[in-house]
Amino acid sequence: MLLKKNIPIGYVYGKIKYEILAVAVYTLIINVMYHYYDINYISIPLAVPMVLGTVLSLLLAFRSNQAYDRWWEARTIWGAIVNDSRSLGRQVLSLMNEPIESEDHRQFQRRFILRQSAWTYALAASLRKQDPLKGLENKLSRRELNYISQFSNVPAAILKLHARDIRYALRKQWINPYQQVAIDQILTRLCDSMGKCERIKNTVFPATYSLYTHFTVLFFIMLLPFALIDIFGAMEIPLVIAISASFLLIEKMAIHLQDPFENKPTDTPMTSICNTIERDLRQMLHEEDWNMQKTENKPQPAYYVM
Repeated sequence: MLLKKNIPIGYVYGKIKYEILAVAVYTLIINVMYHYYDINYISIPLAVPMVLGTVLSLLLAFRSNQAYDRWWEARTIWGAIVNDSRSLGRQVLSLMNEPIESEDHRQFQRRFILRQSAWTYALAASLRKQDPLKGLENKLSRRELNYISQFSNVPAAILKLHARDIRYALRKQWINPYQQVAIDQILTRLCDSMGKCERIKNTVFPATYSLYTHFTVLFFIMLLPFALIDIFGAMEIPLVIAISASFLLIEKMAIHLQDPFENKPTDTPMTSICNTIERDLRQMLHEEDWNMQKTENKPQPAYYVM
């Protein structure tokens, strides 16, 4: 996603360069026909495109609002994922206590928290139709990777591993039933957020509405040169290009915003959010004080047997 405040002009007009070129050629042809071939009857009253432009402005405003609502809902959902991931890490570290912490207990906490970081990356990749297992090697064990690779929905499989570990912690008496319920509520909210993202991803914006709006934009642009030729003469060419660019850019903006999980510059910054979550969770673990290599090479505890 574009995170810069100043977006290059070349990027903006690069989205409509072919449409603008077609408008310029079209307007130039009409202008040549009017001035050099004395075809004066092709001009029309300015009120005709003005009425159509007013209707089109309302359509584009509604389209843009609906598209932005979808984008903002996606960003709100990922904001909730950030909060729930931090809460989950805090609960795993603070509620799961022993009088004297064992190595098995600390491994459990680390694996659980790093698995939550892996869940966010897997969800982002799934929404973008990418490989959800890519890049998870340093967050999940080989046994866990082999297990979740059997599922078509990898994030759901990771949540299932979370649930198994909570049950194991309860059996080991690291947590009590009330704490189990509290942690499970976080997992339920994460599952709800995943379902909301999938709903946005799988709900297609009505194609007929997009098609009719696009045809209206084209019809308005086609009428515009005939209405301005009497008033501006040859100066209508840059004017028509400027007006057309405004309408085309608004339409393009709505098209890009309506799909916030397509790995485009205008989508939800999921990668940046995942990096933030991983940073916060690793800092909770104080990983710089741990012997990472020793922990990774240690045999798997019994509760990871699938």
